[in-house]
Amino acid sequence: MTNRERAAAVASGIRPARWKPYFGAIPEPDGVRFRVWAPEAQHVTLLLGDRDRPAEYAPQKGADGIWEILVPQARAGARYAYSIDRSEPRPDPVSRFQPEGVHNWSEVVDPSAFAWHDTNWRGVDPARVVLYELHVGTFSGNGTFAAVADRLRYLRDLGITAIELMPVADFPGRRNWGYDGGSLFAPSRAYGRPDDLRALVDGAHALDLAVILDVVYNHLGPEGSYLPFFSPAFLTDAHVTPWGNAINLDKDGSLVVRRLLIENALHWIHEYHADGLRLDATHALIDDSDRPFVAELTAAVHAARERPPLVYAEDHRNLAMMVTSADRGGWELDGVWADDFHHVVRRMLAGDAHSYFVDYEGNAGELAEILRRGWLFIGQTSRHHQAPRGTDPSEVPMRKAVICVQNHDQVGNRALGDRLHHSVGAAEWRAAVTLLLTAPMTPLLFMGQEWAARTPFQFFTDFEPSLGEKVLEGRRREFHAFPGFDTAAGAERIPNPQADETFEASRLQWTEQALPEHANVLAMHRVLLHLRAARPALQASNESTCDARALDDSTILLKRSSPESAGTVTVVCARLRGSGDVNLGFSAIGRWRTLFSTEDERFTSDPQPVQIAPDLRAIAFARPGAVILEIDAGAGAA
Repeated sequence: MTNRERAAAVASGIRPARWKPYFGAIPEPDGVRFRVWAPEAQHVTLLLGDRDRPAEYAPQKGADGIWEILVPQARAGARYAYSIDRSEPRPDPVSRFQPEGVHNWSEVVDPSAFAWHDTNWRGVDPARVVLYELHVGTFSGNGTFAAVADRLRYLRDLGITAIELMPVADFPGRRNWGYDGGSLFAPSRAYGRPDDLRALVDGAHALDLAVILDVVYNHLGPEGSYLPFFSPAFLTDAHVTPWGNAINLDKDGSLVVRRLLIENALHWIHEYHADGLRLDATHALIDDSDRPFVAELTAAVHAARERPPLVYAEDHRNLAMMVTSADRGGWELDGVWADDFHHVVRRMLAGDAHSYFVDYEGNAGELAEILRRGWLFIGQTSRHHQAPRGTDPSEVPMRKAVICVQNHDQVGNRALGDRLHHSVGAAEWRAAVTLLLTAPMTPLLFMGQEWAARTPFQFFTDFEPSLGEKVLEGRRREFHAFPGFDTAAGAERIPNPQADETFEASRLQWTEQALPEHANVLAMHRVLLHLRAARPALQASNESTCDARALDDSTILLKRSSPESAGTVTVVCARLRGSGDVNLGFSAIGRWRTLFSTEDERFTSDPQPVQIAPDLRAIAFARPGAVILEIDAGAGAA
C-alpha cells in the first residue's frame, strides 16, 4: 500500500489492515453498538425489540452530530428503529437489512456469521475481464440471489469472467432497476437475505468468477430514502442534478457524507467480498473540493485488499484523467464506460439519429478511430451537448475503456426497451458481436444478448401510486420528441413502469436457448469468448493504441498481437453492413489459417461462406459478417 493510499484510508476513518465498520448497528463481543448521524436532532431514541412494546434507549450525541450507544442485550436478528425529536419511528438510514421494506424497522445483521470458502480466491486479472451485466430480479427463476447462483456455472462455461450486478441496495416496492435505492447498505429483501448475496459471491469465486456491484452515490431514490431526514446536510442546494439537489460532497457536513459513502463502498468489499464496484453516473457527483471524491473512494477501495478490487465508472465525459495513475494527477480508476463504441455501432446498424446519436456519422472510419484510441470524442464539439467533449486518451491503456453493443441503459432507456438485435439482421448482429469480443478494450455483455433474447428490458418501478403516476407521465414526456412517440397514440405505446406486465415482460426466457436461431447465437458467443480466453492477442490490451483501420465505410480491419503469441498476428475483418469485396492492403503467402467465421454452420442455419483469397489480399462478403485469421511469422504479411 502506498503512503497516498494509506493516508486516504485513514482520513476516511478506515483501517487498511482490518475492517471495522463505524456507521449503523455493529455487533461487538459485548452487545451491539448503534451509531446514527443526526446532527440537527435534539433528541434521538433507539427503539429495540417488539414494535408494540419496544425497549427505549437514549444514544449520546458526539462529534459531528453522530449519536452512539452500546446495548449489551442486543443481538443479531433484533429489530430496531429510531425516533428523532419524538417523531414516528424511522428505519436506520444505514441499516444492513430491511426485512419488511425500506419504510419499516431495520434488522441487526452480523456479517461475520457467514462461513466463507473463498480463502484461495485471488481476484481477476483486469486484462481478462469480460463483464456480464445482469438484473437480479429478471435474470433467472424467481428473481433472487439464489436463482442467479444457480446460473453461475453456465456463465463460467460461456466464458464470462466477471458478473456485474445492477444495484442491489434496497428500494421501495417489489421491483426496481435499483437506481432508486433507499437503504444503501441493505441488499434488497426482494432478492433474499444478506447471506444469500454472500453465498452468491462465494459460489462465484469457487468457479473463478468475479463479482462487481453497481453502486449509486450521485442521488437518492424519491421514496424511502431516510438519510436526508436524519441528516439534512446529506444534500446541498449549491449544486443541482437531474434528480434534484446534489449529494453534498464539498459543503458543510460533507466530510461525514464522504466518510459514510466510502464506508458503504468498503462494506460491499469487506462484508460481501465483492471484487469491485461500478460507480453510477459519476458526472453527477458534483465536487469542487481539492480532493475529488471519486479519487478518494477509489484509493480507499484499492487499499482494501492485497490484490486491489476494481473500480469502474459510468461517465459520458471521456475524461482520461479518471483512469490515469495517481502519480500523474489522475483518479486511478480501473476503467470507464466508453459509450462512443455503442453509439457508432447503433447509428451504423439501426440508423438512430436522435438525442446523442446526432454526434455520430455511423461509419467504419469512426469505429476505427475508437479502436485505435479508446473513444472518439477527445475535445471536439458535441452537437448534443453543445460544448466540447472528451480528452486525449493516448496514454491510457486500451483495457480501461469498457465497451458494449447493449447494456441496461442503452436498452432500458429506449421507449419500448428493445434490444439492438431486435432492430438489425442476424448477420449484422454476428458481425457487431465479433468486433466487440475481439476489440482491445474491456467488453461488457448484457444479460440475454448471448442468445439474442426476444425479451425486451423495460423500465419498471413499484412506487406508491401517486409517485408512480408521475413516473409514467415523466416517461411519456421524455420521449415526446422521439420518432414514433410524438403523438398521444405514440405515447400510449410506452409501457407503464408501474404495471406488473412491464416487469414480467423483461424476465429472460431461458427456454429460448433451445430454438435453433438462439442456439446458433449462443454457440457463436461461446466460441468467441473461448478464443479470447485462449489467445492473449485477443484480450484487453495494456497498450494505448491498436492497429485498426477502415477498409471502406462498412468494414473494419484489426491486427492484434501479443508477446505471448510468438510472432503470429491475429487479424479480424468485420463487415458490419452490406456485401462486397474488400482489399486488406497486405498479403500473406503460405502459413495462415481461419480461426473463426460468422458463416460457420454452427452459428447460422443458412451459411454463406466468406471467400478469402489464397494470398489474403482480398475477402468477399456475401452479407455482413466477420472472420478471424491467424498469420504465422515469416508468412510474408506486409
